[in-house]
Amino acid sequence: MDGHARRSRRETPRDVVRFYLLDHRTPVGKAIDIALLALNLLFVGLFVAETYPLSAAVQSALWSVEAAVSVVFLAEYLLRLYGARDRTAELFNVYSFVDLLAILPTLAVLVLPVSSVAANIGFLRAIRVVRVLRFYRFTRDEEFFFGTVSVGTLRVMKLLLTVLTIFFVAAGMFYSFEHRVNPAVGTFGDAFYFVVVALSTVGFGDIVPVTEAGRWVTVAAILAGVILIPWQASKIVKEWGHRDKVNVTCQNCGLAYHDADASHCKSCGHVIYQEYDSRE
Repeated sequence: MDGHARRSRRETPRDVVRFYLLDHRTPVGKAIDIALLALNLLFVGLFVAETYPLSAAVQSALWSVEAAVSVVFLAEYLLRLYGARDRTAELFNVYSFVDLLAILPTLAVLVLPVSSVAANIGFLRAIRVVRVLRFYRFTRDEEFFFGTVSVGTLRVMKLLLTVLTIFFVAAGMFYSFEHRVNPAVGTFGDAFYFVVVALSTVGFGDIVPVTEAGRWVTVAAILAGVILIPWQASKIVKEWGHRDKVNVTCQNCGLAYHDADASHCKSCGHVIYQEYDSRE
């Protein structure tokens, strides 16, 4: 009882907030993870849906939902800053920057004297596509609300997320710059189709960029695909190459991961006393 009381006194509201925003095991932590993941999917889905012809009533309803979700994400952002051990580091953390940038256009409409239409044009619409980057927050470590995955599985997930992110961000940017002047780009689906065809080097030619910005988005997407996808894939290959290694660290030079039958460090020759069953 005394120990529980002492522990409770040590726990501040900041500790509680930080714990549940990072926790993946308790029911509350799992519920927060699932809710944030669902809201992320909804947030991205709203951006895509708003590019299609919709009635005024549906557009108004979608805008109300987007505003509500943005307020929730703003609360999450502020709570993460409040609960962080180092608030300055959290403020300049890349995940926090993406979180704020993703909701900035919607918050601008809510706070500043601009209409919801203004959030769909030019720079503000271009910013909105980064909301898909919020999904990277869920791949920071191997623990998820459904359990723990291996490092190899996590890297495969990051590779798939990288591919989808490149496609989505490029399609969103391309749509933002092209849909008003390019008759072939009427919806997000048209832009996504173009990006997939362009990045896969198929190049049917039925959709081509007509704006300078659209061309630069295409170039940037191709370069990102050439650089980022092999980089992520190399991590997976490296992980697979170490599947048969044993996590033993040499006490002399610090080299980790050795062959299962190694008795000496392959770097410095120091004896590492690796146990190995000769029957295998």
